[in-house]
Amino acid sequence: MVLNWKLGGLLLGLVFFAAVLLVKPIGVSTQFVILNGVVADMVSPDFITKTDEAYTSTNAYMAKSGGKYAGNAANPLNYSFVFVLAMALGAFLSARLRGGIDAAERAAPEIWRANFGDTPVARYAVAFLGGFIVLYGARLAGGCTSGHMMSGMMQTALSGYIFAAGAFAAAIPTAMLMYKKG
Repeated sequence: MVLNWKLGGLLLGLVFFAAVLLVKPIGVSTQFVILNGVVADMVSPDFITKTDEAYTSTNAYMAKSGGKYAGNAANPLNYSFVFVLAMALGAFLSARLRGGIDAAERAAPEIWRANFGDTPVARYAVAFLGGFIVLYGARLAGGCTSGHMMSGMMQTALSGYIFAAGAFAAAIPTAMLMYKKG
């Protein structure tokens, strides 16, 4: 089963609209920082501390914003963190409904196979590297593609349009370099 891109785009737009209307704009890269804080606090129990009603951390980044990140790491079952977990679960369920993980591995796009062969290890390595670079850049920019581009543009924020222009200015030449065949 393949979802038509027009229907998928419409459904994605409705999810973003509902999220903004009911809770807040969608943005997920901060939740990786929160997950790091959760893990760090499990390894080193004094990483996050609570004083009076505020949380703080021995890590300056986690302690910023009045301990907001430290508080979210201490109590991770909040809307944003659960949303990120639901995204991973949704991706897994989507792969299973389309015929399983193995079927997705066999269904590499023709342009990928023409340029790089049909080895899943190479696809996973490139996907991981690309995701790492995007996440690293997102944290440097103080947001992510969903926060800056999708939610930002939906709210007509100038920063969203600037981020989108920069993302496409980097993605188009990269795709042209990677996919010379096809």
